[in-house]
Amino acid sequence: MTRLALFAAAGLALAAAACAPTQTGPMYGGAMSRDFNAADFAWSQQAGQSAIAGVVRYSDGGQAYRCAGSVGLNPVTPYTRHRFNTLYGSIERAAVPASVVRARTVEAADPDYPPYVRSTACDADGRFAFRGLPAGEWFVIAPVQAGGGEPVVLMRRVVTRSNGTAELTLN
Repeated sequence: MTRLALFAAAGLALAAAACAPTQTGPMYGGAMSRDFNAADFAWSQQAGQSAIAGVVRYSDGGQAYRCAGSVGLNPVTPYTRHRFNTLYGSIERAAVPASVVRARTVEAADPDYPPYVRSTACDADGRFAFRGLPAGEWFVIAPVQAGGGEPVVLMRRVVTRSNGTAELTLN
C-alpha cells in the first residue's frame, strides 16, 4: 500500500470515528407505551457531562411571548413518547394552547413518573439551562404567555451528546 493510500485510509477511519454516535441513553425509535417502566428511565438519573442551554423566543400574531412558569425536562422513553404524542400531537416539536393540552385525554401520570422530571426557571431574558445530564433524548416543555392572553405550551425533543451542550431556541 502506498503512503497516499495509508493516509487516505487513516483519514477515513478518523472521519468515521468522528461521526460515530456518542449517544449513551437508549434510542426508542417509534416505540410508544401507556405502561410506565422505571427501567426505561434509569439512564436519565445518571450524572453526566451534557447540558441543554435554551432560550424562549416565541411569537404569534405579532405578540412576543415570555416564560410563564418552570421549564420542564422529561427523558424520552416509550411511556413519555406516548404521553407527549397524545398531549402535544407530536414527539418532535409543538406550540399548543394550554387549554388544548389540558383537554386532550391521557391517563393520569403514573405515581412513579414525577421524580424523573426536572424543572428550572427562565431568567428575565427567557434563558434556561439544564446541566449535569447524561447523553440521551429529552423532551423540553415551557409554558409561555403574551400579556394576559391564554398560555401556550412549547415542546421540543432534544438530543444531548456526551460532554456537549445542546443549544435550543423555543420559537
